[in-house]
Amino acid sequence: MATDNNAKAYWTATLGLLTKVMIVWFLVSYGAGILFAGALNSIHLGGYPLGFWFAQQGSIYVFIVLIFWYASQMGKIDRKFGMQED
Repeated sequence: MATDNNAKAYWTATLGLLTKVMIVWFLVSYGAGILFAGALNSIHLGGYPLGFWFAQQGSIYVFIVLIFWYASQMGKIDRKFGMQED
């Protein structure tokens, strides 16, 4: 029974992390690039409107950081629940 509880806790933690990643992904790609582009365009970064910058370059930078953060957090979750690869 302890194994079932451990597996449920592991998947709960994993899905919680995945939910956080997907929210950030949505806000950066769809939110900053499309929904909030008009408001962000009043701010300029490197001579370009911020909404345009997020749609073209900023989202890529955020996604790369998000990949490394996800891998780091997933490693912590794996170690916490004894699921790490050796």
